[in-house]
Amino acid sequence: MDIETAAAHIRSGGVVIYPTETLYALGCAADNAEACARVAALKGRPEAKPFPLIVADLGGLRELLAPLPPAWENDLALLAGRFWPGPLSVLLPTRPGLPALVRDAFGLSSVRLSPHPLAKELCRRSGSALVATSANASGQQPTADPHQLDPALLAGVAGALLAEPWPAGGLPSTLVRLLGGRRLAVLRAGAVPVSALADAFSLTAGV
Repeated sequence: MDIETAAAHIRSGGVVIYPTETLYALGCAADNAEACARVAALKGRPEAKPFPLIVADLGGLRELLAPLPPAWENDLALLAGRFWPGPLSVLLPTRPGLPALVRDAFGLSSVRLSPHPLAKELCRRSGSALVATSANASGQQPTADPHQLDPALLAGVAGALLAEPWPAGGLPSTLVRLLGGRRLAVLRAGAVPVSALADAFSLTAGV
């Protein structure tokens, strides 16, 4: 499947598999509740946590966000300048009306600006932030190798974008939460080293 076909499926409410900088993702338009529910069904269980999202650029991020406190704005700008595009996910307040599967009870979503050229272009062509949960059924391992994608999962989606570059593999994205005042809570260590974050922020562990 080529990228324009994948984008057309997303625009029409479909679910596709596509590459990110780390792993293959199972995704759809972030603002389509029915498509998000299909992603959850394909994963094999309701997600305990909201699905992570990717955006193509800062303009796409702004379309998602609720107003931020000024201190958070400053810290987000610093993070974006140093680590985006890249495998850093940030828990941010997003606008009401997004599906519950991408937004937690506190109105927060995990968002990153992917550096993968196909993921970014897919966001742009579909006109939406994308769900970016790993392309595997519950209990199975995620993969960066297109030959290891689950055939049953492939059969259940509208299509798969398998062109190169393939995902690089390795650790998933690092997940942080803004606390203001150049402070971050590290919720998951990952592809962005914690030591790199510590160069610019005061860090704490926690939920």
